[in-house]
Amino acid sequence: MATANPNLILALRKTITKLKEGAPYQWGHMGACNCGNLAQEITRITKGDIHRFAMQRSGDWSEQLNDYCPGSGLPMDLMISELLEIGLERADLIHLERLSDPEILEHIPFEQRKNLAKNRKEDLLLYLKTWVALLENQWAAAQPHTLKSVPEKLISEELLSY
Repeated sequence: MATANPNLILALRKTITKLKEGAPYQWGHMGACNCGNLAQEITRITKGDIHRFAMQRSGDWSEQLNDYCPGSGLPMDLMISELLEIGLERADLIHLERLSDPEILEHIPFEQRKNLAKNRKEDLLLYLKTWVALLENQWAAAQPHTLKSVPEKLISEELLSY
């Protein structure tokens, strides 16, 4: 899983907020899908440019990540490098596009988890909220003793409702 850090946590939270406030969401559009919305927040590249970069090579996000070559000079690979620099791993992005990370899914109630659809904005929001809560827990646990008074498990209905 991604390396928990304040910059990644903030980017995830901002992505959640933008989606809740009506940011364009279209799973079949490389710049407005699950990964595309997070990539917009981290890289500040527009959804149109992300899509254009992706169309220079074939495949969806999973295939683009599998073909990733940091030295290629292709805009999509440069953008992926920026996503990895913030603490994400390629597997995180592949899972994000499919809402499939087992560690995140185990923290989503079964009834919701069994009906998750990779192309439904509400399900993406639930997945992102759960992921950010996990990262916040990991980050808090890694901090000096003064911050360890934060409850070990922050995931709750109240947190997931923000």
